[in-house]
Amino acid sequence: MKPFLPFTRPSIDADSIAAVADVLRSGQIASGPKVLAFEAALSAYIGSQRRVRVMTSATEGLEIALDVAGVGEGDEVIVPAMSFAASANVVARVGAKPVFVDIELDTRNLDLSRVEAAITPRTRAIMPVHFSGLPVDMDRLYGIAAQRGLRVVEDAAHAIGSRHRERPIGSFGDLVVFSFHPNKNMTTIEGGAIATADAGEAEAIEIRRFHGIKRNAAGEVDVLLPGAKANLSDVAAQIGIDQLRRLDGFNARRRQLAARYFEELAGDASLVLPARGDTGHSWHMFTVLIDFAARGTTRPAFQKAMAERGIGIGVHYPSIPGLAYYRAQGHRPEDFPVAARVGRETVTLPLFPAMSDADVARVCEALRAQLTERPRLKSAAS
Repeated sequence: MKPFLPFTRPSIDADSIAAVADVLRSGQIASGPKVLAFEAALSAYIGSQRRVRVMTSATEGLEIALDVAGVGEGDEVIVPAMSFAASANVVARVGAKPVFVDIELDTRNLDLSRVEAAITPRTRAIMPVHFSGLPVDMDRLYGIAAQRGLRVVEDAAHAIGSRHRERPIGSFGDLVVFSFHPNKNMTTIEGGAIATADAGEAEAIEIRRFHGIKRNAAGEVDVLLPGAKANLSDVAAQIGIDQLRRLDGFNARRRQLAARYFEELAGDASLVLPARGDTGHSWHMFTVLIDFAARGTTRPAFQKAMAERGIGIGVHYPSIPGLAYYRAQGHRPEDFPVAARVGRETVTLPLFPAMSDADVARVCEALRAQLTERPRLKSAAS
């Protein structure tokens, strides 16, 4: 029997493991020289002399970025109605209100044609998500923001290494937040980063990520605000340094695997495939839509049946307005029909650099077989 194929798996090589062991032996395992080296490497990779500050997660990064952008009590932030819950949670955590806007069916990105109608006098920022690593239309996004005097906090959790018109995501724009969670294109185990062009805002990020502390020229400590405890460790940073040197190779392989999925699944009327994008897409995930209700089954039953065939299937993501907390705030998923459909029908197929072309063929063979076995689908929920 073939081994179980998960929907994702980080690629950590022996050199990285050895380098982590060296950091552990050094005794400097909290924030230190490796964090500084990682930030410098990220800045060089992104380019355009951007200032990069790392932290323990992209969620902390988004919250800190909103705070630095001046978003607070009574403000509104435009958020796509389909994303990971953190995209909206961080807005609520700074005391602001997430204003949901529907997404595009093919790209799964924020529908920019609907953004203008969602802007009110209380809107302070737009927070798009580059879903699966496919950049939003940056020219149009920043055109709207400039015309309306709004900040942009890019949720680029999926998009390290993605490019828009040959420019790396993070090399331009306002505040750009990356994720290095284990299921992302590169990892620090847990971690994230903010890229900005503004030196003052980079300092504000540093202060907020570590207790609000600022030291004077003599090294004396003062606390300027009630900051977070979100500083990255040198152990995590060392993993990031080694992952970053391999990132372009990781992403090149992801693009090859995505191309194989398109070849294998072309013309399958039972699936809605994602938008292909262009060579700037980093393919963090490969998600397809299946109308489970029309097939007389449920998504959990489908996942269970695929697991029995040795294939791990993820769900990215439910519609945020349909989650209990946001329903309690008065949001209705039916007000965002595309997000509701994607949230209801989406499944995530295996995609990670260590996969072979044969693995893709195996996934697609199992997928086709499962979609044609209607009786098995119906009974899988039992």
